[in-house]
Amino acid sequence: MMDKTTEHDYRAALDFLYGRINFERSANMPYSLAELKLTRMTRLLELAGNPERDQKIIHIAGTKGKGSASHFVNSILTQSGFRTGRFTSPHLYRIEERFAIDGIPCSPEDLLSCIETLRPLILEMDHEASLESSHGPTYFEITTAIALLYFARSKADYTILEVGLGGRLDSTNVCQPIVSLITSISFDHTRQLGSTLESIAREKAGIIKPQRPVISGVTNPAARAVIETIAEQRESPLYQLDRDFAVNYHSPTRLDESQPVAEFYQLKNGQAQKKFDSELGTLGRHQAANAAVAVAACEQLKESRIDVAAIQRGLSSTHCPARIQITHRNPLVILDTAHNVASVDALCEVLAESQQPSPSVLLFASTQEKDVRGMLQSLVQQFRTIICTRYLSNPRGVAIEEVAKYARQCAAEQNQTVEVIEAATPDEAWSLSQRLAGEDGLICVTGSFFIAAEIGKRFRHDKRLPKQNHQVIP
Repeated sequence: MMDKTTEHDYRAALDFLYGRINFERSANMPYSLAELKLTRMTRLLELAGNPERDQKIIHIAGTKGKGSASHFVNSILTQSGFRTGRFTSPHLYRIEERFAIDGIPCSPEDLLSCIETLRPLILEMDHEASLESSHGPTYFEITTAIALLYFARSKADYTILEVGLGGRLDSTNVCQPIVSLITSISFDHTRQLGSTLESIAREKAGIIKPQRPVISGVTNPAARAVIETIAEQRESPLYQLDRDFAVNYHSPTRLDESQPVAEFYQLKNGQAQKKFDSELGTLGRHQAANAAVAVAACEQLKESRIDVAAIQRGLSSTHCPARIQITHRNPLVILDTAHNVASVDALCEVLAESQQPSPSVLLFASTQEKDVRGMLQSLVQQFRTIICTRYLSNPRGVAIEEVAKYARQCAAEQNQTVEVIEAATPDEAWSLSQRLAGEDGLICVTGSFFIAAEIGKRFRHDKRLPKQNHQVIP
């Protein structure tokens, strides 16, 4: 427990951090050199003594799967005996989740210490920027600096950095990684990254560094070609899913009874050689692909301690919060942050491959600029009841009546009999879904990080930690 003085300082530090320019909370987030200047990030790290310089960094980008891949890499390295820092975004419940050592979020006291160290440097940069009619470091740039400072202080053996948005202009891209990962390419953030898979791939491939190995889980031919071209231009060794390595996934018979199993292969001259199989701590064929990319990345580290047994322990013990996460049984509750069509399709595939309880109830809310209709076109095929609501933690939520309209249209177009219900608040939606599912049914919460976080908060509460009144960040 914090004493009152420390807790006051902690709250003041969070007020300072959350008061920064935060493009993550903007419905029209920019993505240009005019706003996302890597020079600003470089300057902040220079003032902080370049804490990133001696770190062995694993850099991860991708439309979906980068958070899961970071968890897999973290778990494998931790099980191999390496002290591992992991910077991810967004956080679900507490900002400390973004800065983890061996999977354990930093303490509020450590976060406070990092912010206090950086604050005078940020204010100095604010003054410099004001002379040029510009602005100082943004929220995400500061959290990136916090992560690198915290991991340096914690003497991490390896540092995992997850890209926030895109790659080329992301603040994490000031690093010099020992290996880069691109998990997948699909449509999301098209206003910022472009409306074609090629343009999105080009932005993600911006993390490829000259002569540093790259692991790619991208299978779309057009996007794959872009990554191949950039890797060749930068003389970066490229290892690709389904060309250099592969994975086979075996789903559990029932979602709530057993772990899935994956078989991992090396591909050479068109021949597949099985390396090992392993249980996975996460559900879904897409997660097996993320695991395969993570394994390939860890193999590039050439560490003798990363053996098959450590990899198997890491894969089977990996748990990704709110990624098709089973939180309860009776009724079976699945919490998922799917917020684009590809992620929703992966969720629906998991549900279709295994026996699931009935009745099935979907609790859904989404975010402006997302393909809400595209997501619901898949979801109406899996659920007989859809409860539409709007999260409260961020102004970017789609209006409830608009979500419900799309749900009814999608159901009618596909001749699906679906009851669509509007709930004014997440609390009302949750109570209603419990009543409709009963003890034997299924409740699935998805559509946005925000709704997953707001419902997930009902399942956890730690009185030892100071309360955070700030909103969840997308």
